[in-house]
Amino acid sequence: MWTLFTNIGDAAVTLPVAALCIGWLARFNVRLAWQLVGALAGGMAIVGATKIIYAGWGISIPATDFRVISGHTMLSTSVWTVAITLQMKWWRLPPLPGVGAGMAIGALTGFARVMDHSHSFPEAIAGWFLGTLVAVFFLRAAINVEFERFRPVGFTLSLLLVSTLAYGHEAPLQDLIDAHSPAIHRHMPSVRAILGQIR
Repeated sequence: MWTLFTNIGDAAVTLPVAALCIGWLARFNVRLAWQLVGALAGGMAIVGATKIIYAGWGISIPATDFRVISGHTMLSTSVWTVAITLQMKWWRLPPLPGVGAGMAIGALTGFARVMDHSHSFPEAIAGWFLGTLVAVFFLRAAINVEFERFRPVGFTLSLLLVSTLAYGHEAPLQDLIDAHSPAIHRHMPSVRAILGQIR
């Protein structure tokens, strides 16, 4: 069961689903599509920064068992909350259950990451809160927008197809961070000095 939620929170699944949402949004409202791009990019940048700082400088908060923000949890919470809420909206259904479902999926993904010893509870909780902020930032702008002549059947079928094909794959983002963080550490002396003082 926990493997299921780890898999649906992996970037190999969530990023194609996010790209699908962005593509469908762009057909009707380019501004909203770019807002979703920006919100997700901001969330991923924050997660990536914590991972690079830990992998490159070894900085953590031992007292709270915090090293990095859980990327699986952040992406799962933000992407599935947005995707399901948009799905509800486009089917002319109340969007609030979609928000609740997406946040619940994100929470279960976070718990799955704790259960498989990939993250601590504080790291998973941080990922859930960040994912929630990303989703709310976007949905505040999108929830009241009317999408005239939108046919939700195509989006629903493509969402099922993309998530099914992507399920079970793993994105190599963590490997890339682990591989390149030492080089970032070496080539950023000013940052190295500041973070060295923190450590």
